[in-house]
Amino acid sequence: MSNRIARRPFLRRSFLVLALTTTLAGASLSAFAQNPVNLLNVSYDPTREFYVEYNAAFAKHWKAKTGLDVSIKQSHGGSGKQARSIIDGMDADVATLALAGDTDALVKNGGWVVKDWQKRLPHNSSPYTSTIVLVVRKGNPKGIKDWDDLIKPGVSVITPNPKTSGGARWNFLAAYEYAKRKYGGETQAKDFIAKLYANVPVLDSGARGSSITFSQRNQGDVFISWENEAHLLKKEFGDQIQIVVPSISILAEPAVTVVDKVVEKKGTLAVATAYLEYLYSEEAQDIIGKNFYRPISEKAKTKYASAFPKLTLFTIDDAFGGWTKVAKEYFADGGTFDQIYTSK
Repeated sequence: MSNRIARRPFLRRSFLVLALTTTLAGASLSAFAQNPVNLLNVSYDPTREFYVEYNAAFAKHWKAKTGLDVSIKQSHGGSGKQARSIIDGMDADVATLALAGDTDALVKNGGWVVKDWQKRLPHNSSPYTSTIVLVVRKGNPKGIKDWDDLIKPGVSVITPNPKTSGGARWNFLAAYEYAKRKYGGETQAKDFIAKLYANVPVLDSGARGSSITFSQRNQGDVFISWENEAHLLKKEFGDQIQIVVPSISILAEPAVTVVDKVVEKKGTLAVATAYLEYLYSEEAQDIIGKNFYRPISEKAKTKYASAFPKLTLFTIDDAFGGWTKVAKEYFADGGTFDQIYTSK
């Protein structure tokens, strides 16, 4: 679990235990001999606030439907580190990580999750989406308008480490594709990224750590941020920060799955599956929008449309050929990121 402790309210809640009562009508009670049923959701940094609210809604729904208690614990940190913790034996019933590539690592390293996990839920098991934006200080003193401005001399950029953070990988790829399109190819993109990371004074292990570095430790001129995290900062700090929407960004598709090995061992498959399926309900989609993630239901999209400015979004499949290719070429040991960062 994340060891970071923050002073402000929305950063403070790194761990939650909800004990609420709920009975599985029409199903065998043998799998639910323990009451409450205990679930552990291992997630990435910026979902803390969302899952606090969602867990309460799901527990109420589960009680009304079944009568059994459900106690839900949350664990948060850099997405890559969270995936590693599951591989190392953390008893996660569900993994709600920042990117499909981290979930794929659970398939490849120990078979914790079945290979076709993304086909088990709608929208490739992504019940919400997000994107990457830029956060600057009041008045935007460095005049940040787009990705180009992040490589200017004297601009200090805050972003987490792509080796441990899923959000950081989205950040890297958003900037990389911008440079590739504007300057004409891979060589130019690598040069652009090298200049960007030369302006990064510190790489935190996760997105929430970078958020704290920017907002509480007052480091950096611009924070490359999950869209929902940027809105949480705006909600907390008001006009002390501004959100800058770049001309182009990446469609981030955080994915969710049951952790097959764990739910089989614990007998929690039914409730863990229901927990993820409920993310697609209208109640959950409303909570998703309220917490500044982009919902997929048309009703919630319409309700929260004003919170999400339109911008050009590209997908990882279209721009980079998918997470398997990206993980190997860009973020594996000795890959593009290592080549760029170790030479800065």
